Amino acid sequence: QVQLVESGGGLVQPGGSLRLSCAASGFTFSRYAMSWYRQAPGKERELVAHITSAGDSTNYADSVKGRFTISRDNAKNTVYLQMNSLKPDDTAVYYCNFVRGVRGTEYWGQGTQVTVSS
Repeated sequence: QVQLVESGGGLVQPGGSLRLSCAASGFTFSRYAMSWYRQAPGKERELVAHITSAGDSTNYADSVKGRFTISRDNAKNTVYLQMNSLKPDDTAVYYCNFVRGVRGTEYWGQGTQVTVSS
C-alpha cells in the first residue's frame, strides 16, 4: 500500500538549516507531483512547496521563497525539503503529500516535527 515516511525534523536554532526527507513506496513515485505542507499549533495546514513529477518545476509559499528548496530523486523514490535560514515561525509539523486519481485522493505521511528556537 501507499506509504510516505518523513524524516529529518528536529530542534534547530534560528538561522540554522535542516533537510527533510520523504521516502515513498507503494506507488509509481516518478509519475506524481509531490508537495510539502506544514501545520503549526493552532493553525491550518498550509502548502509549503510543490514539485512536478519530473522535478522540472517547483513552487513555494511566499513565506519560504529564497530559503527553502524542494527536490526529488526518482531513482530513490524520495522527495526532499532543504530548509535554510530557519525562523521561529517555521516551527510546525511538516508533511509530504501527493494526489492521485480522478477523484483526487490525497495521501499523507505521518509528519516530522520541526522546532526553531534558541
